[in-house]
Parts: sequence; structure tokens; C-alpha cells
Amino acid sequence: MTEVVTFMTTLKVDKLAIRRFLLERQGLLPSVKKTVKRRPSLDTIEKVIKQLECVQLDPVSVVERNQNLVLAARIPGFQPDQLDTLLSEGRLFEYWANAACTLPIEDYPLFKTIRERRFNRVKAELDAMKEVVKRIMDQLEKEGPLPSRVFKSEAKVHGYWDNQAPKTKETSHALNLLVDADLIRVVKRSGTERFFGITEQTLPKDLLEKAHSIDTDKAREALIDKYIRAYRVVDPRDSRFGWDVMPAAKRQAEVQHRVQKGLLIPLEIFGVKRPYFILSEDAERLVELSNTSSSRSPIGPITLLPPLDNLLWSRERVQDLFDFDYKWEIYTPQVKRRFGPYAMPILYGNQLIGRVDPLLDRKEGKLIIRFLHLEPSIKVTSALKNKLSQALVAFAQFHGVQDVEIQRLEPQDSL
Repeated sequence: MTEVVTFMTTLKVDKLAIRRFLLERQGLLPSVKKTVKRRPSLDTIEKVIKQLECVQLDPVSVVERNQNLVLAARIPGFQPDQLDTLLSEGRLFEYWANAACTLPIEDYPLFKTIRERRFNRVKAELDAMKEVVKRIMDQLEKEGPLPSRVFKSEAKVHGYWDNQAPKTKETSHALNLLVDADLIRVVKRSGTERFFGITEQTLPKDLLEKAHSIDTDKAREALIDKYIRAYRVVDPRDSRFGWDVMPAAKRQAEVQHRVQKGLLIPLEIFGVKRPYFILSEDAERLVELSNTSSSRSPIGPITLLPPLDNLLWSRERVQDLFDFDYKWEIYTPQVKRRFGPYAMPILYGNQLIGRVDPLLDRKEGKLIIRFLHLEPSIKVTSALKNKLSQALVAFAQFHGVQDVEIQRLEPQDSL
């Protein structure tokens, strides 16, 4: 029988051990990645989403969308239509966690405080648009779930992304507000199109009852616990801590409360000044990884991570643990971009070794790598070149194309 290790004080570890632990929990450590390429079951995909706690959604389509790239990086053979199927079967729901995310359906009640906060934030706008809102709700009530294209309007209003003149169709903005307020929800996706249904009509009754009856404080506590499981290596200074709005003092108090109860353990990571914490249930595994001899050289296959991958949610943590400075430059003016608008970090074993900036040319049917950049500290070997080539070919095949065009390399002999 394995002895349970109990830690009463700070746990001291090095960066290599904490990286390996985090990658393992994220399903990205080479030793736990499967190489079978056949189409996985929906149960397998749902299990990975539950392990990750949620997957961030993003509409940017330079290549496949973020949510599909996150899952493809962890599940060999995954196809985007499978995520759509899980949503349409009611096994997932979409709402705000680490921004807009897809989440296991059983977690719906935990988001009570988020739903209340977002409802209060958009209520005034919904009231101001009461006529179009009533028309949408009446149509959904009568006809059931409908695609966004059904709701038509000539009027333009200021939407979420309109900086100056109003450019958003009135019904589109109303749909977004209603989703934020959780009066309606996305029940299905078909390509880029969303299908909406009334929340009270499209969720199981027992889940709705639990969501209505759950104590607000208990829901908030459970949501913080979910956040901690998602991040696994936690920084209480994170402004998104607990996926709710709380001042710095409250965040610190929540962490210290869990430390005192023996649920969290402070970490002392050699060479890192920022304070981090892990779940006490993870301590034994972290110690095992610390004591396991392993080469510090990269091993295993190469994985390309999308900009909003779960591993990359905290840029400060990426810098601290991986010595890798990463910024998503899609909103950076073109003249100030260094690596490209959709630069994806390259994960090689337990290291982030560089970036690729891809673009899918759907018309020509090829993958364009606008820039492939390796960190100056990375030694370019024939083995590395071979694995990079394999990773790019696999990435192209995932997108249904065979040709890969590389426009720029740094260093020049990267491939």
C-alpha cells in the first residue's frame, strides 16, 4: 500500500518537475499521449474536457478554431464535428469561465454567480431592446431551437466589437445579450453557425432545479475549486481567479483558507519569485516526478499549441515555468508584430522551443507557415528537423490538406 505523503509547509521543487507535472495534468506529456490515429469515441473527448475542466472558444479561423486545436493536441484522431456532436447531445454547455468556454453539462449549476452578474450587466440593454428581444423569445418559444440566420433585422447597433460606428445587426446583438443573460443558450453548432434555444426549455429539469436551489456561496466555492483544478498550478494574483470578480485581498483570503484546511500547498519553485500553489492531492505525484530521473533534453513528439490553449492561459506562468515569453499578437498592430498574428508555441517534450505562424489557404488547399521561429537556446539537430517536419505535415493533414509552404525560417537551417 502506497504511503500518503502529507505536507504541512511549503513544497520545494524545480522547474523541470513542475513543468512535467503540469503537462501531465494537461494531457500533453509525451509519456501519456497515445499514438493511435483512429477516430476517438465521444466518451474519450468528453473525458478530456472534464480533465481540463473547460476548453476556451474563439471564433478566429486563421486555421482551425482554438477549441478544436486544443483537443486535437491531446486526442489523436479528433475531428471538429465531434465537439459539435457533444454539444448537440447535451453533454456540454457554453458559458463564461476562462472567457467563453465549452464545459461539462453537469457543471451548469456552479455558474450561478456568473449568470447573475452577467444578467445584471446586460439587463439595461435588454430592456432598451425589449421589442426585438420579445420577438426573438416568442419565435424560439413557438418554433424551438433556431439558427442565427433566421433572425433578421435591417437596424444596426453598437455590438461588443464595434469601436466607432454601429455595425452589428440588431438581432445579432440581442442574441448575444440573451446568451450572456443565460435566457437563451447555444444548443448546437453547424460549422460557424450557432443554433439557439431557450435555456429553461433545453436543459434537463433536474439540472435546472439544482441550478435554482444551489446556495450562492456554495456555488461560488465550487467554482473556485473548479478553477483551481483547471489551472492546477495556481497564482492567487491572477485577476481571473475563480472565474469571478473579486478584489486581490479576497483572492488571497480564498487561497489561505484552503491552505489552512490542508487543501492547497504553497510551492517554492527554484528560480521563480512568484508564489504558486497546488492541490494537496497532487503533492505526492509532484514529488514522484521530482524524484524521477529524466533528461533535461527535449524528448517525444512535437505538438503545436493554439494561442488560447489551457496551458497558456497565464502568460506569467508560462514565463516563470517554461522561460518562454509569449504574447498573442492578433490584436497587435501589424508593424509591431514580432512573430505573427497567430503564432503558435511549439511544445517539444517538456519545453516550449519556438513558434509557428500558420495560415490555412483554403482556396489553394495548402498550409502556409508564414514564420517558423526557434528560440536562440535551441540546438537545431537532424532529429529536431525531422520531428518539426512531421508535426507540420500532421497539422496540415488535420486541416485536410497535404501541401505545406514555409515562407520564413529563423534560424535559416530550422528545417
